Amino acid sequence: MKAIIIDDERLAREGLKGLLADFPFVEVCGEAANATEALKLVAEVRPDLLFLDIEMTGQNGFDLLEAMPPPHPHVIFVTAYSAFALRAFEVNALDYLLKPIDAKRLGAALEKVRARDAGATRAADAGTEGFAPEMPLREDDRVFVRDGDRCWFVPVRSIRLLESEGNHTRVHFDREKPLIYRTLGSLEERLPAQLFLRANRSQLVNLTFIETIGQWFSGSLKVALRGGPDVEFSRRQAQLFRERLSL
Repeated sequence: MKAIIIDDERLAREGLKGLLADFPFVEVCGEAANATEALKLVAEVRPDLLFLDIEMTGQNGFDLLEAMPPPHPHVIFVTAYSAFALRAFEVNALDYLLKPIDAKRLGAALEKVRARDAGATRAADAGTEGFAPEMPLREDDRVFVRDGDRCWFVPVRSIRLLESEGNHTRVHFDREKPLIYRTLGSLEERLPAQLFLRANRSQLVNLTFIETIGQWFSGSLKVALRGGPDVEFSRRQAQLFRERLSL
């Protein structure tokens, strides 16, 4: 996988190169300190992946993408600011890493690139067009959540409860409860199974947020979540819950 690092801070480029040395399938083929250098380098190298800073001297990272002729390589934004997350995902960035970069988060981002490439290859082999299947999420991942004009960049581990509301799902984290246009079933398929368990037909619980457990009616269980609310596990799911947590 040929990669280019675009950042106007030399130390930031050197630090990222050091982290990428632990990923032998990534070859850093060049560096650029601004958009002008980057456009020339991209045309010469034709990279598979850009590690792109957003705030740079002169044109910013978004300006660079607008000026770059298609087809575009994969993009992982690397920035010190979380405020650009919404726009980053609007331009189809595969991930958004905050400085200082965590090695595990970097590894997860690179796995997204590999999975996207593998999905595209499978589609081409089958003679079909389309996007790669959505990748499973990990506990250390962060997800972009949008409800109307409000948006958040949320660590997966901080989501305590998801509730189905028709074809929408209400996502509970911190003091927020945004409603997103995704079914609970589709989210359950992506969330880490070791962390989340279906409580009933309409609720999915992060097990690490459970504070107290009490017997309820007909073999069901009622649990209290840290930060609220109380959730009832159906009889069948209560049995799975006991099996999951028993020694």
